[in-house]
Amino acid sequence: MKSIWDTLARTLGAWTLGAWTLGVQTLSARTLGVTGITGMTAVALASALLVTSPARADDEDTALLAIGAGYYDIYWKRDDATEFRMEYRAEKKFWELKPFAAVAGTTNGDIFVGAGVLMDLYVGQRWVVTPSLAPHYYNKGSSSKKDLGHDIEFRSQLEIAYQFDDRSRLGLSFSHYSNASLGDKNPGSETLLVNYAIPATTVTGWLE
Repeated sequence: MKSIWDTLARTLGAWTLGAWTLGVQTLSARTLGVTGITGMTAVALASALLVTSPARADDEDTALLAIGAGYYDIYWKRDDATEFRMEYRAEKKFWELKPFAAVAGTTNGDIFVGAGVLMDLYVGQRWVVTPSLAPHYYNKGSSSKKDLGHDIEFRSQLEIAYQFDDRSRLGLSFSHYSNASLGDKNPGSETLLVNYAIPATTVTGWLE
């Protein structure tokens, strides 16, 4: 009975986070464009995976430090650059949602600093699907060719990662920056990244 309630709770949580993600994307200038389709795909994929593959019973949450690098503005290519990112993903849960903080920068000088929530959805013993949403402070770089239109940009993301025995993860993520029409213009930007995450305890162990 407990496993049924756990599955229902995770499914509802996935739909909630997915709805937020889709809402941010739909409010962007590109109504139901590539980003809108991505949002709907994220909602459907996360929910379907939860119903058939709930989180592992033996899994223990651990805080993660993640680094990533990838292709910024990969869709429009009007301001394409390399984006570098670092995140701290807490182990604490608030109704299946985990808080995280992120900082990112591009080779064009753009800077993003933000915090939000994510959800880890386990598929079998090794694969983890992680949708996330976070508002960011955005500072346009001096060599950037595109202004995202507002100081506040919402980053919605879907990550698929493989988890190793030591709980480190190697994954691929697709993210979308949008100001949700807070500004007069909302060009948005997409990034495809390769991410590597390691338990925070491993890092602290190195420092001891």
